[in-house]
Amino acid sequence: MPVPELHRRIDAVWRAESPRVIAALMRMVRDLDLAEELAQDALVTALERWPASGVPDNPGAWLMATAKHRAIDHLRRYQLQQRKHAQIAQELDGLHDELHAAREAAFDDDIGDDLLRLIFVACHPLLSLEARTALTLRLLCGLTTDEIARAFLVPEATVAQRIVRAKRTLGEADVPFEVPRREELPERLSAVLGVVYLVFNEGYAATAGDDWMRPALCAEALRLGRLLVGLAPGEPEAFGLLALMELQSSRAAARTGPSGEPILLQDQDRARWDRDAIERGLLALAHAERLATGPGPGPYMLQAAIAACHARAPRLERTDWTRIVRLYDVLADVAPSPVVDLNRAVAVSMRSGPEEALALVDALADAPALRSYHLLPAVRGDLLHRLGRFDEARLEFERAAGMTRNARERALLLARAESAAAD
Repeated sequence: MPVPELHRRIDAVWRAESPRVIAALMRMVRDLDLAEELAQDALVTALERWPASGVPDNPGAWLMATAKHRAIDHLRRYQLQQRKHAQIAQELDGLHDELHAAREAAFDDDIGDDLLRLIFVACHPLLSLEARTALTLRLLCGLTTDEIARAFLVPEATVAQRIVRAKRTLGEADVPFEVPRREELPERLSAVLGVVYLVFNEGYAATAGDDWMRPALCAEALRLGRLLVGLAPGEPEAFGLLALMELQSSRAAARTGPSGEPILLQDQDRARWDRDAIERGLLALAHAERLATGPGPGPYMLQAAIAACHARAPRLERTDWTRIVRLYDVLADVAPSPVVDLNRAVAVSMRSGPEEALALVDALADAPALRSYHLLPAVRGDLLHRLGRFDEARLEFERAAGMTRNARERALLLARAESAAAD
């Protein structure tokens, strides 16, 4: 295997497996920085050995075993320094048993899952919401600070500072590696749902890299979402998020072509949509609606309701765009965001035409959060193209292509620019 291709393969394996490795190490060493350091050591070993020996049949298990050996060596050195030989023998026996166990032993809490435990630690109330989410995306998805910054629409330096300060805060407070008690769950659940939501979005539309989607992240977010509804069976937004992810993931097979190229919603073969996932999503949404009380639905339920409109439509032209616009109106009140406003403008274009929508998009041009958001010029380019303003559309598509870090998306936008130039 050529070295560049091997490195891409190793990077893909690392992104998929590093969260589990870090979570397992965190349980062993109870130190977040050390867990990340040991996991990185395992990655360095893979980069040194795999070019000669080849990628193992189960690279995730190889990384896990290598990292755990590093952890055991570290614990052995530390414990020897403390001269606790009797304790060392007993603890190391237990650690060695873990290396050969099919699954790590569950602790005595409500969730026997290291990844969820790690999320709850990263979403500790000591941290700001932004820091919780940035830290968990770093740990759960293996995203770089640059990728997280683009997902957050904030400067990279801001994300880097959040992560460093968050880890320092957790370390200084000696936060235990455990799931909070049930009475503490409500204040922690909102941040965890937000993290799972962003993990799914990163899988559904990758911020950077060579792939349009990262299906492993979508699958992981769905798995965590299903665990969360079991943890909080009376929480409507947990079911709303699960519904949203099921409905969005139902389109996965239709979102890419044979060579991995993106296929936009209007061009998708809806026969390839996963009807079982749609049914699961609609059932979860109905359950969320039954649970909901108070002033109205939350943001995940509203987004799931929008996704349900698409899922129920047999063809694009049969989509209930009027209802979608109304749902975006409510969402803009519940969770105001220029991105929500941009999505609403797209729905308005489908309901009322591109001219009305273009005025809405132009009104967002000076929004600070959208200055580096490539979908703003992409949407504007689409509207201009539909209005027959082809030269302007080409420039917008080219501008959007220059802003995205995803190779597949860049190719799509450049193709649209070329098409506009030919019209």
